[in-house]
Amino acid sequence: MLRFANIVGARATHGVVVDFIRKLRRNAAELEVLGDGRQTKSYLHVKDLVDAVFVVLNKFDENKNVEIYNVGSPDQISVKRIAKIVCEEMGINKPVFKFKNSLKDGRGWKGDVKTMRLSIKKLTDLGWKPSLKSEDAIRLSCNELLR
Repeated sequence: MLRFANIVGARATHGVVVDFIRKLRRNAAELEVLGDGRQTKSYLHVKDLVDAVFVVLNKFDENKNVEIYNVGSPDQISVKRIAKIVCEEMGINKPVFKFKNSLKDGRGWKGDVKTMRLSIKKLTDLGWKPSLKSEDAIRLSCNELLR
């Protein structure tokens, strides 16, 4: 079994990068950010996800018990940093960030996780490691979505 971090890439149809691009296309002067912007999460580009799946499949042994692997990056990035990256990649200079902090703890919505980073040690012990850190995955995904 594989548990994924936040997966980003060219064909994404939802998520923070897609949401920010849509909002900024409507109004480049300001960007509504759900939560306080300090939420931090692990992001993984879909190409690294595919590589991880193949590493696990190649090590698969049907005679063993079920194994669970976390698939993510070894780091985290904040929502505010993601907003800045999307603005940079869209060529938008200094929009006003409007934080919609309706929950007292800084999360963006009920069910949102304030901080998330999976331990990927078990998967890296198989020889896999992501080629991109969270920030690079976000930047690449943003570029792909803007093409």
